[in-house]
Amino acid sequence: MKKLQIPFIQGDGVGQEITQVTLNLVQEVVHKYYSDQVEIEWIELLAGEKAFRETGEYLPEKTLATLKNHPVAIKGPLTTPVGEGFRSLNVQLRQELDLYTCYRPVRYFCGVPSPVKFPEQVDLHIFRENTEDIYAGIEFMQRTEDNEKMKKFLLQELKITGILFPETSSLGVKPISEEGSKRLVRAAIQFALDKKLPSVTLVHKGNIMKFTEGAFCKWGYEVAKEEYSDQTIALSAITGPGDAKGKVIIQDCIADAFLQNLLLKPYQYSVIATTNLNGDYISDMAAAMVGGIGMAPGANINYQTRMALFEATHGTAPDIAGQGKANPGSLILSAAMMLDYLNLPLAAEALRDALEKVISHRKVTSDLHAFIPYGELLTTQKFGEEIAYYL
Repeated sequence: MKKLQIPFIQGDGVGQEITQVTLNLVQEVVHKYYSDQVEIEWIELLAGEKAFRETGEYLPEKTLATLKNHPVAIKGPLTTPVGEGFRSLNVQLRQELDLYTCYRPVRYFCGVPSPVKFPEQVDLHIFRENTEDIYAGIEFMQRTEDNEKMKKFLLQELKITGILFPETSSLGVKPISEEGSKRLVRAAIQFALDKKLPSVTLVHKGNIMKFTEGAFCKWGYEVAKEEYSDQTIALSAITGPGDAKGKVIIQDCIADAFLQNLLLKPYQYSVIATTNLNGDYISDMAAAMVGGIGMAPGANINYQTRMALFEATHGTAPDIAGQGKANPGSLILSAAMMLDYLNLPLAAEALRDALEKVISHRKVTSDLHAFIPYGELLTTQKFGEEIAYYL
């Protein structure tokens, strides 16, 4: 018998409800399929509002230390103030643990209401760079001392002329590195090869941000050419129908055009490699196409150290917290990803299948109920119980 110690963070808002439902389901499905091989021991870690109430810190050092000593963990949503207050705890965790890939698979589950005609055509694997870009948090509020220093440097030293209203402008820095870009694209290409997927699309805004996002695109092609030359081919190099046979096609697309194409012809895309902010937009829009972010799983992964933190991809929804209205689907599907990552595929597939069966029987939580005629409205807890029935 192998004992798996898995840390979990309950999360804020609806986190308490969806996390408990998810942990119960994981415990049950693992016991059913691997009772003679694996036993899970949950370790609760503090972060967010609960951590602040108990320790006076939003992200205690003990939490970080424990996560660093465990290869896999799972978390509910954590509060992030808008415009003021403390820095995003999600971003802190990704950067402190160097979880440089945000991996979000997006596919349609039968029965989920969708705003598009053919949601079943959506089958994406989004690899979002997770530690750089504007999420580095390097920004300065207008009229502060640091902002004045930055402004003086830009205007006087670098002779920048593009700041139209310097007296009232806040300023920020967007770091995009060669190392960070290449390791992200490398992970995306390797994933496509391992899963025998047809293409990797580099999504960027390099026509405007030539030396950051444009460089990301350039470095992505370099990884393919220098490290995977026998296994990949650039779309621009294809001249005949047999050129790409057995190879992963590497292509790129401007971010705004990609968002349009994703709506019009999602079947043309498979693995997506992109920068941090683009990835945030793309993954949420793709999730909406298959029924909403309440059904979108996600993981933060370092493919070099193999450390992974699985999470609900939505927010804390404080307006419905404690009311039994939250959809635990995102965290449940993230837990299924975690089970795959732990090489427990039978449990992972059973969990996904059970979730799909419940929804296909029109038994859903409040976020989906409004869009399903004659559907049965379930509480968070009851939704979990229905999934358990089909395991």
